[in-house]
Amino acid sequence: MTGKVGIAIIGLGPASLPHSKSLLDLADRSQVRWAVSRSQVRGDAFARQFPFPVTTDLDAVLADPAVDAAIVLTPPSSHLDASARCLEAGKHVLVEKPLELTSARGARLVEVARKAGKVFGVVLQHRFRPASLRLKAALDGGELGSVEAAFLRVPWWRPQSYYDEPGRGTLARDGGGVLLTQAIHSLDLFRSLVGVSKVVAAQARITTLHRMETEDYVSALLETGSGAPATLVATTAAYPGHPERIEIIGSKGFAALVGGRLELSFLDGRSEIVEAEGSTGSGANIMDFPHDAHRAVIADFLDAIRQGRDPVVTGEEALTSQRLVDDILAAAGWKAGEGAAP
Repeated sequence: MTGKVGIAIIGLGPASLPHSKSLLDLADRSQVRWAVSRSQVRGDAFARQFPFPVTTDLDAVLADPAVDAAIVLTPPSSHLDASARCLEAGKHVLVEKPLELTSARGARLVEVARKAGKVFGVVLQHRFRPASLRLKAALDGGELGSVEAAFLRVPWWRPQSYYDEPGRGTLARDGGGVLLTQAIHSLDLFRSLVGVSKVVAAQARITTLHRMETEDYVSALLETGSGAPATLVATTAAYPGHPERIEIIGSKGFAALVGGRLELSFLDGRSEIVEAEGSTGSGANIMDFPHDAHRAVIADFLDAIRQGRDPVVTGEEALTSQRLVDDILAAAGWKAGEGAAP
């Protein structure tokens, strides 16, 4: 493919902000042909922030031969339908996490993408942080030795006002609670680093801090791909919100990835630090993070289109992470709505 990749942004909610900023940065490689919203009011507000053509007519956008690819940022409940329409119109697709409300619907979307033969990627941007890439290199290169144990903690905070917004924290709109909506980024990164071969045991509940349908607290005992023990704790009830942590005990050293900051400590006395780019959106302001990792996701997507290859995070990869969420909640015997505050 030569020239700039023509992009359509579909869905102009909060998730469109880091993507739009990223596309401005990548203007030498891509051109936003359209930004699409069903809401004229939301479209007008978006147009006051970004210099992209805005429309409510998705059919016209999909019929535009100048549009090569779509970035789908609609709510999870519409990912299958919106992405399938784009793929069937011959467009490459990058879709926000999670794939869909359920793994079954996510699997259908992956199959549609496979049959369409188009590049299909999922926005799980934590894999693209510099500290994450350095940690993966250290693990893959044997610098940390064998994985002896691993820990994942996501102590985030969301106020009740967040869950009071229509559909927030419901199965019908979001498909799940803290694991699928917030911790999926860290869980996906964790799985890509050490693997998860087994869910040994789990607990899930709704704390008294929230009134919601889905879970706001989960803990689990896991086994890594090598069989080493691992633990998980994820919540949106840890005021005022703290950076997520991945810690790995290796036979040759220890790694602590806190938000976007990595500290490596080796048994031979060496140490290394990769500093973070900024906040992680762990508190009440859900958009309190830099857009660097989103830019890297989109850059990889553009490269995949040009090179005719898969992106780093394929639909299959995202589906594996979503199925892990299912396995953890199943091990917890979780039923949505249990434990809700009165």
